[in-house]
Order: sequence, then C-alpha cells, then structure tokens
Amino acid sequence: MTHGIISAPQPEAVEAGALAFKAGGNAIDAAIACALVQTAVDPQMCGIAGFGSMHLYLAERNQHLLLDFHGRAPKAVTPDMWDGLIEHEAEDGFGFILKGRVNEVGYGSITTPMSLRAYDEALKRFGTKDIAELLAPAIDYCENGFMVRPHVAYFWNVQEGAGRVSQIEKFRCTDGGRKIYFKDDGELRKPGEILRNPDMAETYRRIAANGVDDFYTGSIAKDIVADMEASGGMISLADLAEVQPEESAPLWGEYRGLKVATNPPPGGGVMVLEMLNILENFDLKSMGHNSAEYIATVSEAMKIATVDKDNHVGDPKFVDVPLGHLLDKDYAREMAARIKSGEKTHVPRLGGEAQESKDTTHISAVDEFGNCVSMTHSLGMPSGVVTDGLGFMYNGCMGVFDPRPGNADSLAPGKSRFTAMAPSIIFRDEKPFFVVGAPGGTFITMGVLQAILNAVDFGMDAQQAVSAARFCTTSDTIDIANRIPRFVEAELKDMGYPLRRTYLSYHFAGVHAIRSVDGRWDGGADPGRDGMAMEV
Repeated sequence: MTHGIISAPQPEAVEAGALAFKAGGNAIDAAIACALVQTAVDPQMCGIAGFGSMHLYLAERNQHLLLDFHGRAPKAVTPDMWDGLIEHEAEDGFGFILKGRVNEVGYGSITTPMSLRAYDEALKRFGTKDIAELLAPAIDYCENGFMVRPHVAYFWNVQEGAGRVSQIEKFRCTDGGRKIYFKDDGELRKPGEILRNPDMAETYRRIAANGVDDFYTGSIAKDIVADMEASGGMISLADLAEVQPEESAPLWGEYRGLKVATNPPPGGGVMVLEMLNILENFDLKSMGHNSAEYIATVSEAMKIATVDKDNHVGDPKFVDVPLGHLLDKDYAREMAARIKSGEKTHVPRLGGEAQESKDTTHISAVDEFGNCVSMTHSLGMPSGVVTDGLGFMYNGCMGVFDPRPGNADSLAPGKSRFTAMAPSIIFRDEKPFFVVGAPGGTFITMGVLQAILNAVDFGMDAQQAVSAARFCTTSDTIDIANRIPRFVEAELKDMGYPLRRTYLSYHFAGVHAIRSVDGRWDGGADPGRDGMAMEV
C-alpha cells in the first residue's frame, strides 16, 4: 500500500519524510520531518531562524489554508534608516545594494526568525507526531555529519556579482560560522567531504527536551538576544515572544477550466495567477513549447506581473494591495491585447546588475488520505551570522526591503517584505492535480508558472514539467538556460529582445512537483538541485 509521495531538493531530507510516512505519519508529519533535515543538510537554503509559506490541503478534515510565516522587520527598524546608503537596485528586483552591505550580511540584516514556530504549530494542529520525534534525524545529521553535495558546494562558492557579498565572506563574518564551515587549513569543505555541526545538534536537543518555546521565550531566546545586543543586532526578546504564523485562505484563480490555489501577499501567488490570466488568452500549445513566439509571449506576461508587483504588492497589513484589479480577467485581456499588438513592457530598475540569491528550498508531499502540503521555506539571503554555541545561521531578509520610504516594500517595524514564494495546488474536478513550488528568489514565480504551463498546456508528467528548459524575465532582458536552442535565441534577438544565456542547463528556480492522473501520483525533482521524489 502506498503511504505517500514526497519531493524535495535534498535526498537525505526526502528520506526522512519517507520514513515518517512509513512510520504511519501523514503529509504534514512527512513535510516537517523533511524540513528539519533540510535545515541540517542544506543550512544556507533554510533554517529554524528562517521564514516561509506552507500551503495545506487537508482532505480528511475538509480544510484548505495557508500557514504563512514571513519574517518581520524588528521593532527597532525605522523607515528611513538606510535611505542614504543606496548604491543601486538588483536588476531582477531582489533587493538593493547598500553601502557597507548592511542589509545583506551581519546582524543588521536579520528579520524575526519564524520557521520553527510554524513547524511546531503545523504538527500540533494537523500532524500526528511531535517535533521531538521528528527532530531525531536532523540531530543525527548534525552530530554525525552529512556529505557535502554538489549543489551545496556550488552555492557556497558562487559569486553573485555586481556588489553582492560572497557566501564565503558571509561564513567568515562570525566566529560561529567560521568554526562550522571552514577546515583547519582555512578552506571550505568540498563535495563528498563531511560537515558536522555539534552545536546545532545540541540546540536541537534543547528544543526536543524543552519545546519550541525555549527558542522564543526561554534560554535559547536569551542566548540569541544576548548575541544581538552585543553585536548591534535589532532582534529583541519582544520580537521573539510575538512570533506566530498566520493562517489565511488560499488565493484562488482559474486557468483553462482548472482551479488554482496559491498563497496571498506578501507571497508571490498573485504574480502566478496574474500571469496565468494573461496567458489564458493565447493558444500556447500551437506556438510550440519554448519556441521564440512562446518565450516572447510568456516573457511579456512575466514583465507585466513584475512591474505590477514592484508597484503594488507588499505586506497587506501595511500596503493596500489591489488584488481585485491585478487578478481581474478583463485586465488580463487588456494586457494580452497589448502583447498581441507587439508592445514590449519596460521594467524600471534603479541601475545595477546584481543577480538574486537563491537561498530557499521546497517540499511537496501527498499522503494516502489525499492530504497535500506545498511548503517553501528559506533564509532569504543568509546573514552569515551564527551565534557561537547555537550552530544555526540566521536569515538575511532585511536585504530585500526597499530602503526608500513610501514604496510598497519600504521598511517599517513589524513589516514583512514581498517574497516570490508561491506554493501552489492545481485542482481538476475538485481534486488536487498538481502540487508545486520552488526555491529561487525572484525566479520562483517564473519557475512555478512554467511548470504549471508544462503540465496543463503540454500534458507533461511531474518530472518532465520540472525538467524542461526554462527562461526568466524579471527585467528587460530575457534570461535563458543553456538548453534553450541557439536558433531560438537568434529569433528572439531578431524580434528585438536582449538576451542573456547562462552556462547552467537547469536554472531559474528549483521546481519540485507531484501530479495526479487517474488516481496515481507521480513526482518530479528539479535536476538542477540534488534531490529526488520518493513514493513509499
């Protein structure tokens, strides 16, 4: 009997989720077991001091909700504190480059850690196991080590360019980080070498023994705040004590007769729905998958949604997000007509060419009862900060706020910034058909969109849908993966588009999905990451 299926970018984490299924757990148990191991074996992509968005369809309970745990700016933040430090904006819209890089590395870059509280709440409300039991595999990987995988090593050594702080320099910014990630000769560990993190193991043992409250109001919280106060950080005991995930209804749309459920702002689901609304006005299948016409059409929808996001989408507690307008089918038809007329949308940027950091991960899980979980969680950009003795790295989510006051994503105490996370579930005949999500910064919405188009318009299975060559257009330039044919690139250039080819064959998010056809599920794991899909 099949107990469940799970897909994620780390094989160790997928195995932990599969074992939770085998032990009688449901999709929520499997997803959280997977997530906790992800924090141990991919500790820059996510962590207990991170944030995320969890999409839950609970068939057994007839419940469907989002449990969002977006990081919030500390209470000490002021709206204009970085206004005079701007050098330029990242070309893809993923934050700003500031003097001293105060927003992306070090203690000033950290928003309130949210993830651990969300994992615990999901288990208590919807799971069958407690967090102490599910922490055991993560503790083992921290204590005994994990082999550094190719994608982990790639990320550690990648150079973001255009003024971004390299990951290696972030690892060097605190004693705690240097102790974990560098060998005695000063070199980072290489693929196949073992990384152990006994400090994180001990922190996880404290949480297993004392409960998650220890992290937010107990002795771990005091350790965190003591380090913040000594090092110029903004996180306070009051910030930690107030951490609670937020439950919301899914944001709904329709595409070619299918219902699409995704996350509301400040998540990226609104962009996915807006792009689908626009593209519903085109016969994409007749264009041919990844033809020049297809790439140009989808890219224009990407640009329109990007401009609307930049202008209008932020934390709805602070910004009036015009969802009715952005998701209106008539507006989508107007934008489609603009594309058909040949008009090219311009994406304004405040100079610069920095590419986004892809410090995020994802889990898709479905169990034998029909419960579905699509969860994206992240460090945003790792701050590099590791409190000595605690072992985990904090998020660097302050780096994506707009330092200019008065804009949708400007700084404010307690505010969450826009994130492209878009954990989504597509329904056919009222039943889940496609469970999908991705890591990848501003690439997330574009990767999720293309996976949906691949599954719906082109009939691909889950593995095909996440493996097909992708492109991404978050500026005036169309970025293409190396598997997009050069003759297609030439045709796009003849159409007047600037293009940029990456040397990577699999790029622009790391999409992970599960598809249902005739009562059978098939899973897909993005080949650009190291993960897998597993059914047990």
